Amino acid sequence: MTGTHEEWLAARLELLKAEKELTRRSDELARQRQELPWVRVGKAYRFETDEGSASLADLFQGRSQLLVYHYMFGPDYTAGCATCSTIADGFDGFAVHLANHDVTLSAVSRAPLAKLQAYKRRMGWTFPWASSFGNDFNFDFNVSFTEEQQREGVIEYNYLRGGHAMDATQVPEPVAQNAAMTGTDAATYSRDRPGMSAFVLEDDVVYHTYSTYARGLDGLWGMYQWLDRAPKGRNEETGGIWWRRHDEYDKH
Repeated sequence: MTGTHEEWLAARLELLKAEKELTRRSDELARQRQELPWVRVGKAYRFETDEGSASLADLFQGRSQLLVYHYMFGPDYTAGCATCSTIADGFDGFAVHLANHDVTLSAVSRAPLAKLQAYKRRMGWTFPWASSFGNDFNFDFNVSFTEEQQREGVIEYNYLRGGHAMDATQVPEPVAQNAAMTGTDAATYSRDRPGMSAFVLEDDVVYHTYSTYARGLDGLWGMYQWLDRAPKGRNEETGGIWWRRHDEYDKH
């Protein structure tokens, strides 16, 4: 649709009202997130990091707050999830600012540390990335599931219960594409899911304060925030995965 500047300005001012209301609502939601009760983390998780074996408290790196991105990189993947990679591309840029505001940002994945380190070198990332290989962290925070859970449909993800294993006729095309890009089949790929969790360390005790999954991660995806302001938006009507890892695009 085309129009005059006067028509555009009238429509833009009307949209501005809705945008301001969304901003106010977003501020209120942030306040509500921060008022959630803190839940003590009682399990003694051990992670493998670039600095060696670490506890959950060690991942704070001396700060009082920890934000964990549950990055989809299962033990059987040959490469990290391409979708998670587009989100993680922004981490290095703002991790330094978070660190100087008493917040540590770290990714956590189930793949062994050597796989994470190799992929991190390939992507050129420097943010902390810990391996939860062999511990229950991913399972306890509902971002990883066993084959038995998947087979019996007892997966609990995004605060919903369900999710049987998919056969070839049930796999959505984006899932199949993402799975292929990690060198796995859809069932293996789907046993790990994306999410983020927040923790606080007070008096040497770690508390879990917040977790979000699926579309709750949209706000962390810098690419989407820009596309939502572009003339054609996300333009995903085809249903396929158009994005790639940043080193996989054709050079122009």
